[in-house]
Amino acid sequence: MNSVVYTHGHHESVLRSHRWRTAANSAGHLLPVLRPGLTVLDVGCGPGTITADLAALVAAPDGSGRVTAVEITTGALALARAEIGARRQGNVDFAVGDVHALPFPDDSFDIVHAHQVLQHVGDPVRALRELRRVCRPGGHIAVRDSDYGAFTWHPRRPELDEWLALYQRLARANGGEPDAGRRLLSWAHAAGLTDVTATSSTWCFATPQDRAWWGDLWAERVVDSALGHQALAAGVDPGTLARIAAGWRAWATEPDGWLSILHGELLARP
Repeated sequence: MNSVVYTHGHHESVLRSHRWRTAANSAGHLLPVLRPGLTVLDVGCGPGTITADLAALVAAPDGSGRVTAVEITTGALALARAEIGARRQGNVDFAVGDVHALPFPDDSFDIVHAHQVLQHVGDPVRALRELRRVCRPGGHIAVRDSDYGAFTWHPRRPELDEWLALYQRLARANGGEPDAGRRLLSWAHAAGLTDVTATSSTWCFATPQDRAWWGDLWAERVVDSALGHQALAAGVDPGTLARIAAGWRAWATEPDGWLSILHGELLARP
């Protein structure tokens, strides 16, 4: 297993984007198989907004239906604890664990879910084998990852092209694969999964409000988040980061501005 560094980190600008995620906008491929009473493992739960939605969807009147939220550190897991606590949901458990070696017995969960996780791990094939191991026969494994190489926007801006090349370089230097979306099916096959449905979906930012939100958070992330710090450590000039940040903000003011983010998805049976 290769050593990896989480490219995004947990700066507030990162958490703003992660807290925007819901089961509706980020787990549509999973929703048709959810029902009250199921047990769900949410690996790499982040700040817990998707986790909370999943918990609401599987909660049953008889008290069955639980979600177990997993993060790699207690600090990261505290973000989800806070979200679940704020929503006063009682059917969520928490565990610290590594997706390469999950701390659960075989066949523990009806649904095993990982959103934007495999792009950041050292061995995605091994990770998928672990997801299969803890999923009960007849259950479902659901993963979704963005594909940075397939991001597209208008109007073209050289600063955004520079941002994409920089992000891909840093993410790969950290041990991840930023173009994970297109590779999910091949990783699943390599992990021995054969009953797999592969799909894709997008996020689109085109309204003035959405552009302002997305452009501002990425401008901040480029300069102030872990990504910016990693870029500086890799020898990127601070002026370059400032220029990229300004490019994001300039794109956000374009009346014709449009950006689409492609995600690969899998729904598999163990």
